[in-house]
Amino acid sequence: MAYSGRCLCGDIQFQYDGPLGPVVLCHCKQCQRAHGSAFSASAPAQAIHMQWLTGVDKLKEYASSPGKYRGFCGRCGSQLYSRVDAIPAILRLRVGALEKPLGKVAAQHVYVAAQSDWFQITDSLPQFDKTERTNDPH
Repeated sequence: MAYSGRCLCGDIQFQYDGPLGPVVLCHCKQCQRAHGSAFSASAPAQAIHMQWLTGVDKLKEYASSPGKYRGFCGRCGSQLYSRVDAIPAILRLRVGALEKPLGKVAAQHVYVAAQSDWFQITDSLPQFDKTERTNDPH
């Protein structure tokens, strides 16, 4: 299935033509700070299937911890993905940047031990204090 997406200002546009893994809601402090929200929503995507259509020169990365990078638009600041050196073939695609509905629901909450005190998880998705997925950079 093909997915298209873009940043807030529209300078960066992309297409992803491959399978998306489960949507994970991450409540770690890094994701809270990076998104200015209670959690991030992302899904694993194979880097080989990602095509940057416009604005690749505007794409910036920030090393948020050793070996982990967050990709964002240098103009509007929209986060588009994260990646880790240990798993170069996988991006954690920020699903909020996608143009159309995914047709799937979130699979789980991770790092709930760090969740904000102003947001209450009210769904019945599985919750993990850390992450139960092997080598997942969230």
